[in-house]
Amino acid sequence: MKLVLASKNKKKLVEMNDILSHLGIEVCSEAEAGVDVEVEETGTTFEENSLLKAKAVMEASGLPAIADDSGLCVDALGGAPGVYSARYGGEGLDDVQRYQLLLENMKGQMPRTARFVSVITCCFPNGDVLSARGECEGTVAFAPMGEGGFGYDPIFFVPGLKKTFSQLTAEEKNAISHRGKALEAFQVKLDAYLKK
Repeated sequence: MKLVLASKNKKKLVEMNDILSHLGIEVCSEAEAGVDVEVEETGTTFEENSLLKAKAVMEASGLPAIADDSGLCVDALGGAPGVYSARYGGEGLDDVQRYQLLLENMKGQMPRTARFVSVITCCFPNGDVLSARGECEGTVAFAPMGEGGFGYDPIFFVPGLKKTFSQLTAEEKNAISHRGKALEAFQVKLDAYLKK
């Protein structure tokens, strides 16, 4: 089965394929499906934005589409940046500038507890929708550490492993990450759906 990823994030595409390939599922980019969709994320929850993206790409491509809406929710900041994680600080900032802004906003703030949240939604041309949510608890580091990953990975510290997401191998990260957990729950639902 082929799913179109409703995202232009190449690292997210690699992560999705790593996790879903053993189910015999190939996740391709919008470009490979011949579509280029800009979805305005007007939802106020990860669930709403994930559905908006998957539905738009499914309608444009005519193929089942999978979307991930995810973000970092920091307790001391009232859950921010949350659904606005990719747009934190406004348009034009890159990943490094966004996490530097977050670190600046966290100065003197306690507790430093936070969680990454991911909601995976798959929309099928027949109108069926599958959705799953995953969360990973951690804390906001005092400074970026590690070279891997993307987004807020360098400042998301996992106390149990004593490492940030950026310091983990892809396998280690996929085993505990919000997206890994959401995709694991999604796989179970998709497996049951395909057997119907």
